[in-house]
Amino acid sequence: MEFNDDAGLDTSQISDKRGIGGGIALGGGGLGVIGVIIYFVISQFSGGGGDASSGLGGFDLGQNEQVGASSLADRCRTGADANRDADCRAVAFINSIQGYWSGQLDGYQVAETNFFSGGVQTGCGNADSATGPFYCPADSEVYIDLTFFTELHDRFGAQGGPFVEGYVLAHEYGHHVQHLVGTSDKVGQSAGAESGSVRLELQADCYAGAWANHATTAPGASGKPLITQVTQDDVAAALDAAAHIGDDFIQKELGGGKVDTTQFTHGTSAQRQKWFSTGYRSGDPQQCDTFNTNDLG
Repeated sequence: MEFNDDAGLDTSQISDKRGIGGGIALGGGGLGVIGVIIYFVISQFSGGGGDASSGLGGFDLGQNEQVGASSLADRCRTGADANRDADCRAVAFINSIQGYWSGQLDGYQVAETNFFSGGVQTGCGNADSATGPFYCPADSEVYIDLTFFTELHDRFGAQGGPFVEGYVLAHEYGHHVQHLVGTSDKVGQSAGAESGSVRLELQADCYAGAWANHATTAPGASGKPLITQVTQDDVAAALDAAAHIGDDFIQKELGGGKVDTTQFTHGTSAQRQKWFSTGYRSGDPQQCDTFNTNDLG
């Protein structure tokens, strides 16, 4: 995939908290126990929701990296910067995803994404990097330690690629949309193969697929589309990532080896692939109704 060299980036949609530090309160659990990007776990702490979701492009997180929105603003001005800088690539994806939803959903409210390292304080409480990327409805913001993409490749075995980063971020913004339209408010904290938590996560995957369908037309800050090309290899990489963060895969390959459907919070690998594909093929968020179907896949 490639970004439009001439398209402008909007770094005001990102708060760079790396190096600032934050409380670490979740503890235990982590990526290999319940799953990636755990909406179910965050809900227990906040009464709201949060999610879950180098061969993935390798974000530059060196010791000398500057921290703060001004450093991103200095480095990330155009799509050309996104083509050569991993931080700027994340900015471009966020701009593209929000550009899509701004045109798709009446009353869409732009949400800030927070880059953090180690731990972070949020409206949903304190979280650490082991939580994975998540959305906090209490402050309507997305949080991600960008080293997650290395973890996704090294620990989970996903093949990676830049477009996987877009899929993960689009999934989180799918939770923002669910919050805006009230879907997440109707979902309890239960787990299980047919649970509301699973249906919520699969819908967010579908929303990510819908964005992917429109990625080459979604406008950035300058009004120009940020992404010029999405290849079948890009889509295949996203589907591969979805397969490596299914509940069954995580329990079998990274847990105790036994699949326990009563503990599902995100859906199986096949289900996550199915619903991303549903959104991608249709390009229509209306096709992402995982709550009124008896066939989750």
